[in-house]
Amino acid sequence: MFVVFIAASAAMGGFLFGYDSAVINGAVEGIKGRFDVGSATLGAVIAIALLGAAIGAMLAGRLADRLGRPRVMQIAAVFFAISSLGCMFPFSLYDLAAWRVLGGVAIGMASVIAPAYIAEVAPAAYRGRLASFQQAAIVLGIAVSQLVNFGLLNTADGDQRGTLLGVEAWQLMLGVEVLPAVVYLLLALRIPESPRWLVAQGRYEDAKVVLKDIEPAGTDLDAEVRRIDERMRSEHKPKLSDLLGGRAGLLPIVWIGIGLSVFQQLVGINVIFYYSSSLWQSVGIDPESSFFYSFTTSIINIIGTVVAMLLVDRIGRKPLALIGSGGMAVSLALAAWAFSFKKEVDGDFTLPDAQGTVALVAAHSFVLFFALSWGVVVWVMLGEMFPNRLRAAALGVAAGAQWITNWLITVSFPTLSDWNLAGSYVIYAFFALLSIPFILKWVPETKGKALEEMG
Repeated sequence: MFVVFIAASAAMGGFLFGYDSAVINGAVEGIKGRFDVGSATLGAVIAIALLGAAIGAMLAGRLADRLGRPRVMQIAAVFFAISSLGCMFPFSLYDLAAWRVLGGVAIGMASVIAPAYIAEVAPAAYRGRLASFQQAAIVLGIAVSQLVNFGLLNTADGDQRGTLLGVEAWQLMLGVEVLPAVVYLLLALRIPESPRWLVAQGRYEDAKVVLKDIEPAGTDLDAEVRRIDERMRSEHKPKLSDLLGGRAGLLPIVWIGIGLSVFQQLVGINVIFYYSSSLWQSVGIDPESSFFYSFTTSIINIIGTVVAMLLVDRIGRKPLALIGSGGMAVSLALAAWAFSFKKEVDGDFTLPDAQGTVALVAAHSFVLFFALSWGVVVWVMLGEMFPNRLRAAALGVAAGAQWITNWLITVSFPTLSDWNLAGSYVIYAFFALLSIPFILKWVPETKGKALEEMG
């Protein structure tokens, strides 16, 4: 079906979102050794892409309205490609950081444009399933990046700074991304413009041509174009001022959305995807095994995401979130306990065998509980819980809070782990535990409710 092809093509941006976000995991120790940087500086370079992502997310909507949806995908694909080549051949730590920012801008643009485009081209009967392509593509991108890193490290005999094709292994890890970026660009050049955008531009005949390919046979195309046109004219365009109210400055429902976004990051999930290889090496696990464990956690992430997609409409959003919070809190507490046994012997760090096994199991169970709950539920709820009149503006604020919190967690972890690795996991476990009363007291259940019922 043509609509499946164009939805999958758009979701390729989600694949690159996940790939670019996680591929840095394999390069952390190589960057640290190549440029001889401390933990604080390393954290800043790793996390700076998230600031670029916030910029890209803010720009994507306006560019999409001005240039069209596929054109923004094409721009993002070019940014991904340039960023990957720049990161592969950095002259210094400063230009590496600049290329990371450009890649972050592409991430932000892809994170916004893909779900928006899919929602606009998907027939109502298939919208939910097609929209899930984006999240599936993200977790697949994360897994593929870890598999590529693992393969390249093995080829370089376990040395991130070993030479491959004339460059160090970590450089090639970052450069390989140019291949899926080119695929994304080619796909973005083939997919049609959104009918909604074409109608907004007054290009009604062009809109009919696209609708003919994506709507079921027998659809009255003239009536469908009129319906889109009338709906767009009657829509209220939300502004930030619509979110103001209440004693705390913002409407309570907006604060709840911000809380969901912030808690999703405060549990430290991206520490696993950005730093897990470095983390395992810091407790005495050899590089090849540490890269393998990064890959296996990515597979667990995919499994958990599939479970969430199957359960979110069956058991509800709140129960799934509560299950995830409880599981994450226990997993993180066990990891903190295991890491408290970290010892230094002749400059090398080790964990006793029993604690090492507990740490590995806890890390994998943490990713599983996150993926089957907060990884999917938060995005589902943010799309459902706000009233129609302020949904877009509230979503923008909540997503902004998420990027900022993600940045704070990512930039702080190297310093925190140097201070006390077990202590950092105690902090993440505390936030996972704290999310339980937050869900019970403030978060509304949105299962089975029409969007028009949200008030």
